[in-house]
Amino acid sequence: MASVLLTVLGGCASDGQDESERLVLYCAHDAQFAEPIIAEFERQTGIRVDVRFDEEANKSLGLTTLLMSEGQDGQQARCDVFWNNQTLGTIRLQKAGILQPWHSSSADRFPERFRDPDFHWTGFAGRLRVYLVNTDQMPATQEAVDQLLDGESLLRFAVARPMFGTTLSHYSVLQAEYGEDWLKAWHTDVRRRGVREVRGNSMCRDLVAEGICDACWTDTDDAFVALDAGRPVGMLPVRLDDGRTICLPNSVAMIRGCPHPEAAKRLIDFLLSEDVERRLAASSARQIPLGTLDDRPLPDDVRQLQEWASESVSLQPAAEVNQAVLDWLTAESTGQ
Repeated sequence: MASVLLTVLGGCASDGQDESERLVLYCAHDAQFAEPIIAEFERQTGIRVDVRFDEEANKSLGLTTLLMSEGQDGQQARCDVFWNNQTLGTIRLQKAGILQPWHSSSADRFPERFRDPDFHWTGFAGRLRVYLVNTDQMPATQEAVDQLLDGESLLRFAVARPMFGTTLSHYSVLQAEYGEDWLKAWHTDVRRRGVREVRGNSMCRDLVAEGICDACWTDTDDAFVALDAGRPVGMLPVRLDDGRTICLPNSVAMIRGCPHPEAAKRLIDFLLSEDVERRLAASSARQIPLGTLDDRPLPDDVRQLQEWASESVSLQPAAEVNQAVLDWLTAESTGQ
């Protein structure tokens, strides 16, 4: 099992192992899914991976902020590879000059909308933003969801607080598509109508699964927790006005000036492999393979998700406004 670092890394402790045979990974992906994959990489390559996970509530944002800080403190980079559980924060790091490109031979199998054209990062194994619906309360159809969202009261519709995680990415997509004024007016309106804001996607899921809310926004991995538990729920993709969906890939990138670049390249190649995408698709999270591969061994429900993901919007425009959306939401929450 990969070594878990619980404090900020100040460098690797010496254990007599050749420094060229180890690397440091910051990982925002759920440990239960990431650790077996990291362990398999260690087994195949003999390279030790010292991995830092972060808190569930703000893990992608927290690690992005940490990397931004480390990249600006004038010290040698501590981290070699960042495995983010989404993409917009990774693009922010690229724009800040924190990343260095690596054109992995595995990256070419991914569509252009899921990777940086200069290979500073590559997206893989995605999640979709979906509506989760309690089918005892309403049918899992777009017509029924639209009727709920157009109603005077949204007390029975749940969303995660948008300052973190995939809801922040969702808001960023909305601003990129419809503009800042539209998003702020929409945000004010749904709050006026009583939308239930809770701590995270899993809480949204549980409110719907228990019948406290009729529907919510969440991600496919959370939706499958309720589906696998046999709860009376169904899901359908969130779509923009033109029908495009919102797919949020994992992403992987190498840190500029990292201490173990050759080992870092090998880990990136491994994470972008067909085998890793199949492993993540076969997990309970059903993460969606985004690169070309033989999909015959995939579960049927994952093949449906692949179809929805193929209709996804590009996230590059959302990345351009992501910081502005976060700044606005932060100022709003503090009353500034």
